[in-house]
Amino acid sequence: MMNFTFTRKTRETMNDKNSTTLYTRRNFLTAGAGLAATAAFSPYVIGRTKAKDKLGVALVGLGYYSTDLLAPALQLTKNCYLAGIVTGTPAKAEAWKEKYKILDKNIYNYQTFDQIANNPDIDVVYVVLPPSMHREYVVRAAKAGKHVWCEKPMAPTVADCKAMIEACEKNKQKLAIGYRNLHDPNMQAWMKLAKEGTLGKPRLVNCAAAYVDNRTTHWKQKKDMGGGVMGDMGVYSIQGARHAIGEEPMLVTAHFFNNRPEIYHEVEETSMYQMHFPSGALSNCTASFGINSNFLKVNYEKGTLMMEPFSSYSGNKGTYSGGVINIPVPLNNQQANQMDDDALAIMQNKPLIAPGEEGMRDIKVVEAIYEAAKTGKEVKIG
Repeated sequence: MMNFTFTRKTRETMNDKNSTTLYTRRNFLTAGAGLAATAAFSPYVIGRTKAKDKLGVALVGLGYYSTDLLAPALQLTKNCYLAGIVTGTPAKAEAWKEKYKILDKNIYNYQTFDQIANNPDIDVVYVVLPPSMHREYVVRAAKAGKHVWCEKPMAPTVADCKAMIEACEKNKQKLAIGYRNLHDPNMQAWMKLAKEGTLGKPRLVNCAAAYVDNRTTHWKQKKDMGGGVMGDMGVYSIQGARHAIGEEPMLVTAHFFNNRPEIYHEVEETSMYQMHFPSGALSNCTASFGINSNFLKVNYEKGTLMMEPFSSYSGNKGTYSGGVINIPVPLNNQQANQMDDDALAIMQNKPLIAPGEEGMRDIKVVEAIYEAAKTGKEVKIG
């Protein structure tokens, strides 16, 4: 049993299924506590990842997504493994230590987080916290000399995204955004249709990413934590249009709807928005916490693509004029596939499928959508 001593109270808000809770952060790491050195300047740290067959991953924040999806997925990965955790809840630390046989020296809280710089077991820090906390922990991880994976949405603002990208570049660390859907071979197949022009140019996209969320105190319902549907589900419908057309949008119009103001009084519940692309292609998109809908329909000059679902955990299937998109590649777990791809890119020093710049592209559109919904006018995307 680890020795826990009180430090100060702070709020660790995670992707919990039920609510946002106040936790007491305790200084429970007793092994390996030294001064937090800047590991980015250590020759051993810089060369470390190239010599490994697998990368050690530390999950920061042990809410629903880490507990139910990422940790189980890390048991299936080939290029990385669960090496450590960061949590402000001692009981969770004990439970994870027992379940996944995590060493005491690889367990951190938010006060001891920077000491991760001295730990060669950990190569990647995966930030799985509310969006309002992403910038802080991505920057701290980069300064500690660790590669970073950051869950989506990347951050609440473009300014945050830029700071995160700059911190990773300055410290020579790779930054990947947790867009597991971009790693799905089915999505990659329909992205190729736009690039190859199989059905001519795309002219119109209709896309929806939506589900019913009845929670009341989760970060998704809280503005100061980066909540709202646009960051969470909106990035999927934005990507659906962007990648189906193969261009970046020029301008947007948008409207927000809150049918349950008792729950969604700080942030938008439903967003319906339109994007205009340089080629003249248009998109009509929906993101919602009050509607069940997940599809992508693309009208090309010579045919049609229909994907339903198009961004599901269980896999994405569809048809198009001329064939069926259902890639015969085993994909048992999207999160495992995503982390394996990103780990291999780090080890081979190759481009990431979803680097920080990809996350920032979506947040640029999100910011424009908020402005368009507020003003009722067309907004150009800078």
